[in-house]
Amino acid sequence: MSRRRISKRAAGGGALIALGLAILVALAGVWSYVGPGPKARSGETTVVVLERGSGVGQIGHTLRTAGVISSAGFFALAARMTGAAADLKAGEYEIRSGASMARVLADIRAGKVVRRVITIPEGWTSGMALDAVNASPVLTGTAEEPPEGSLLPDTYDIQRGEPRAAVLQRMRDAHDKVLAQLWASRQPGLPLNSPQEAVTLASIVEKETGVPAERPRVAAIFINRLRAGMLLQSDPTIIYGLTKGRPLGRGIRASELAADSPWNSYKVAGLPPGPIANPGRDALAAVLDPPKTDELYFVADGSGGHAFASTYDEHARNVERWRAIERQRATGGQ
Repeated sequence: MSRRRISKRAAGGGALIALGLAILVALAGVWSYVGPGPKARSGETTVVVLERGSGVGQIGHTLRTAGVISSAGFFALAARMTGAAADLKAGEYEIRSGASMARVLADIRAGKVVRRVITIPEGWTSGMALDAVNASPVLTGTAEEPPEGSLLPDTYDIQRGEPRAAVLQRMRDAHDKVLAQLWASRQPGLPLNSPQEAVTLASIVEKETGVPAERPRVAAIFINRLRAGMLLQSDPTIIYGLTKGRPLGRGIRASELAADSPWNSYKVAGLPPGPIANPGRDALAAVLDPPKTDELYFVADGSGGHAFASTYDEHARNVERWRAIERQRATGGQ
């Protein structure tokens, strides 16, 4: 056998070996990408936080350090080859134990972050909102209590590591945006001289009724009272003067109704010095576009809502019915 034939056979065998190795490497790469990933070090998931501004290399390193992928370099290569590198999103992720690299990459590309929220209900004071923000274990830093009435009640998405002050500022920005829109389209001729006065009145409306459908009607009554120069006579304003809006835990005393206080709307005409809570969008809208009505009075009706009246005599009858309900409840009647 000639040396030339031996060389050709050797070269052919070497090419086959190289091809086989290339196929094995490719298969190993595919398996590394679509096959099961590392098991979680503890539990069923691993929490990974990808910082804003991280490039694909840094993201791969973070994932490898957390133990959710086996190779940072291969992750970066896969991200570039699939076109995902420019679409990877920062945030907090919960990676399931054994998730494939393909799954991890797809979730980060889609931004399937852990959703954490803080809910500020309508009528909460700014102090209550600050308490909720401070109680979140995933937020960082400290924050000062915002001015009363400066936050928009809503449910807000938050991220692990986000500053508390930044979360509160988002609430303030949302409030400012909604208030500006509603003030610009307000009903003409309202007895309100500024957006802040609208917030103050809306906060009283918010605290006076827990029935959403009643807000416009209650707002109209307070607008009518302001126009007529009548006292607002709102219990929540007195409570705010006593507790800054925290629950009083008892009824208002006669001495408190007679006390000289800028928050005592039973003695001081017009609006109190400022908001007594953070009103929601609907309360603000009710105050700035109230329905036309001649009603001036309302009182609890025993069902969680209120009975409304245009005249004092009608109101007095509604009050007597409410007093009868109170007496019945006090004696254990149904």
